[in-house]
Amino acid sequence: MSFQKFLRPLLVCSAVLVATQVASAQKIGVINLQKAVFDTAEISKAQADMNATLGPRQARAKQLEADLQSIAQKLQTDPGKLTAQAEFDLNAEGKRKQTELQRINEDLQADADKIRTEVLTKTTEKMQAVVKKLAEEKGLDLVVDAQVALYFRNTMDITGEATAAYDKAYPAPAAAPAAPPKK
Repeated sequence: MSFQKFLRPLLVCSAVLVATQVASAQKIGVINLQKAVFDTAEISKAQADMNATLGPRQARAKQLEADLQSIAQKLQTDPGKLTAQAEFDLNAEGKRKQTELQRINEDLQADADKIRTEVLTKTTEKMQAVVKKLAEEKGLDLVVDAQVALYFRNTMDITGEATAAYDKAYPAPAAAPAAPPKK
């Protein structure tokens, strides 16, 4: 489930709310919620952590792809030079590596999707609380997502302020110090 699909119902509700309350609202703020969330230090840290976690399996997948290319090349360039047993062994090895590659890619995709969903759900919930607090501090009667607003003045945009307030309220933990070089 993409982040945009997750926000779509929220955006529709916001549009309806805007249409019914614009006349009575005195102060309105506009936020690009997606940008505000993705610009946080927490999301940057989560992306780096995810890359570090999934990196070894991605490297293994790349190695398997290179191995498969090498096997295919051997089978194509040396068809008469290989014994029947050698050709059978290369085909079997290629099939085994192809199966392993497919499993690794499926697991990588599933794990990446799970991590993204968890992080985005938590971050979006916390961002909504930050936006609510920011709106109260600024005396805003209504905050709408920029994606549903046909027009707004840039002075109404609180996206940057929301990201800064989020980073202040939920600072991303610092990366672990690098291990000292071995002598």
